[in-house]
Amino acid sequence: MPAQFEGVPKTTIYGKSTTTSHSGENGENAKNSSDNSDSSSKNSKEQKEFSATNQTPPLVDLRTSTPTRQNPPQEALSNTIPSIVTTQNADQQKSSADLALESSFNNVTESIEREKNQQRPKTQYIPRNPYNTPSYYPQTPNPIFDSPRMFSLYDTDTLFFIFYYQQGTYQQYLAAKELKRQSWRYHKKYLTWFQRHEEPKEITPKYEQGTYVYFDYETGWCQRKKCEFTFTYQYLEDNEI
Repeated sequence: MPAQFEGVPKTTIYGKSTTTSHSGENGENAKNSSDNSDSSSKNSKEQKEFSATNQTPPLVDLRTSTPTRQNPPQEALSNTIPSIVTTQNADQQKSSADLALESSFNNVTESIEREKNQQRPKTQYIPRNPYNTPSYYPQTPNPIFDSPRMFSLYDTDTLFFIFYYQQGTYQQYLAAKELKRQSWRYHKKYLTWFQRHEEPKEITPKYEQGTYVYFDYETGWCQRKKCEFTFTYQYLEDNEI
């Protein structure tokens, strides 16, 4: 045994070597522990990634869930819009056509009368019974008296006056037209106007009999009632006016 080792307890050497040996084992154990920690961390990360990719969707309670609303295909929607627009345009055109037809129907009578006025010769007014009247009196008839609308505003006596005192004039024609519109009928034998007072008691192909109202233009210038009168159709003035 060397001299430097004399007097040194063996336990000391063994303790040193034992200490050294334990230190090496501790380092290896620490290294193994670190490797195990890294492996565990890696495994934990992989498990999280797997869970994220294979995650099961949460359960939905169909009793309380609100159904999602699916939007119609763009093509179908684009095909529907033109049909709606076409329908609206058709309704507008129909409404315009109805208004135009109604306006034309309302003005047809006035248009016919206007044409008749244009066909009548335009001559200077000459009074039938001239008389020396003040110059500030009207000297010519007002053109408004040629309007058929005015005759619908006149009462019956005025229409009778125009008919009997404006002979051979356009005003006489308009008066007769308005009287017929009011259900008066002209009797060509008695030269006066009759109107039914009530429904006839008897009607045949040649005559009707009942109570009538007639206009007395000769003696009283008034309307009178005649009972049990027989109106023979051959005396009925039925010209369309």
